[in-house]
Amino acid sequence: MPTALSPVEKKHSALRPPRMQLLANLAMSPAMAESVSPLHEILVQRKLSALFQPIVDLGEGGFLGFEGLIRGPADSHLHSPINLFCAAEQQGLSLEIEMLSRQIVLESFAKLKLPGKLFLNVSSETLTHPSFKNGQTLEFMRALELDPAQVVIEITENQPTFDFEVMRNALLHYRAMGFQIAIDDLGAGFSSLRLWSELRPDFIKIDMHFVQGVDRDPVKLQFLKSIQSIAQHCGTRVIAEGVETEAELKAVKDLGIALGQGYFIARPSPTPPLIANSETSRIINASNVALAPQLTSHHHVQITARKLLTYIEPAHPDTANEIILERFLSDSTLHILPVVRNGVPLGIINRKHFIGCFARHCERGLPRKDPCKEQLQTEPLLVEKNMPIEELSQFLAEADSGHFADGFIITEQGRYIGVASGQDLLRELTQMQLEASRHANPLTLLPGHVPVNRRIEHLLQSRTSFIACYGNLDHFKPFNETYSYRKGDEMIQLTGRILNWACDPKLDFIGHIGGDDFILLMQSRDWKTRCENALDSFAQASSLLFNEEHLAGGGYHRRAHDGSLVFHPLTSLSIGAIKVSPEQFTSFHEVSDAMSDSKKMAKKISGNSLFVEKAHAVSRQ
Repeated sequence: MPTALSPVEKKHSALRPPRMQLLANLAMSPAMAESVSPLHEILVQRKLSALFQPIVDLGEGGFLGFEGLIRGPADSHLHSPINLFCAAEQQGLSLEIEMLSRQIVLESFAKLKLPGKLFLNVSSETLTHPSFKNGQTLEFMRALELDPAQVVIEITENQPTFDFEVMRNALLHYRAMGFQIAIDDLGAGFSSLRLWSELRPDFIKIDMHFVQGVDRDPVKLQFLKSIQSIAQHCGTRVIAEGVETEAELKAVKDLGIALGQGYFIARPSPTPPLIANSETSRIINASNVALAPQLTSHHHVQITARKLLTYIEPAHPDTANEIILERFLSDSTLHILPVVRNGVPLGIINRKHFIGCFARHCERGLPRKDPCKEQLQTEPLLVEKNMPIEELSQFLAEADSGHFADGFIITEQGRYIGVASGQDLLRELTQMQLEASRHANPLTLLPGHVPVNRRIEHLLQSRTSFIACYGNLDHFKPFNETYSYRKGDEMIQLTGRILNWACDPKLDFIGHIGGDDFILLMQSRDWKTRCENALDSFAQASSLLFNEEHLAGGGYHRRAHDGSLVFHPLTSLSIGAIKVSPEQFTSFHEVSDAMSDSKKMAKKISGNSLFVEKAHAVSRQ
């Protein structure tokens, strides 16, 4: 007798894609049937699995919800969603595969009892298809006891959207049911900006191209600023996709973007975490603003191997050679393929070496069904993600030369998280050198006018409080003329080092805008103590640049242009400081003017001095 179905199984069975119609669609020639049999098997046996990637609230630190992702059978070329949906489109089964994917994601979300919202990917073509609009999905959700308010329909664009009226009416229909709406990959789709204007979604996802490297690219930074500004006026919440580094997360958070998603926050997983990791929480909970693009090099911020990481879906060691060959042939940009078992990296398969083996053995035939582990070459070079790239450079130089070309595996506590190449390392080292020299003052190598102004604008737009300080040397010109310009340069370099040491490298910024003028933009709570310590240090260190006679006399005489002798006190350091509150100033020009006024007040005080606007001046002889 046939086995009786449970009530839940009956519900799910009734809502699966129509099997009889599906089989009728697949009734083709033997050759055609053989070519579509993997998809047929997937549909009939429901051989798809769901992954979930958290979306973090950058204001509160908790997870707003999870995006549901789909994977095909493991150790199959259809495991990749790109391959899966491309094959489905070629064989006229896009609707069936998407419907099954949606059901698998909903089932898994309900089974795991994940909190928050589920972002459910739906193509624009499917969204307007009668089979989606007739209530199948809603009925399926009721069987799973899921409320539409928990689900965000995330519209993905595979083809241009031309009929905006039909799309708009469809979304109004789903909104009336209680669903929310998100538009995916803003900036990458064919018509996503018009979709935003026409549909007024609840969420907009920025394409990862504009998020990755935003901490180093002012063009991407400006793009995100513009999108965030539009979103605020439209009542739309922005989700930054593809956040892969700490610096990217800081930059996104500082722009006021509401939500973030990416590998740095959490990777897609069948059983995702329910709370943010410690690194993400630390950044979100920090009350201060990160350094803006191109402003971090003078602090020697440590860049690690994680910066070089590229994630490539690894192969299992028992995967057949023919599947590995198909992956290489279908993706011309795939040069290396990591081989991993249970998260532990075993090695790398090199594209040229692997395809060369097939070419050399074409007559007698390389065993196509044999496991790919036979093609692993030397022991892989494993690099922990936190290794500084300067150390990595030395490490790679001492390793086998093949690792530079073939690449190396990046790990987290010994487990695979991605790959990188020697070319990636060289590119980053070159970028670091360029960033260090760009807009830098040639005498002190500190950031000059342009980075200083950008940093002030960044702080103002972030609506954060900070202390703006203007440091300047008193009686410096006579010292320069008396002791030589070389000694004058030494005095300026000494001042730069002392002020740099006084800064908290994680919170404060120092710039050298020319001559003997320095700017400090400070967020450290003990900023005043730091400034006072700098004055003390300058008083002690600068004394080494004067001769004993001048030190004993507290200065020296120098003949003026009219022949008279003029007494000049020893060179001292004056710092004028102002407290900048949110929305107190509208531009860096206003802050600069206020700092200059404060500096003038400080210079009226004899000796090494700190003047704080609306506070008592402090003289430190």
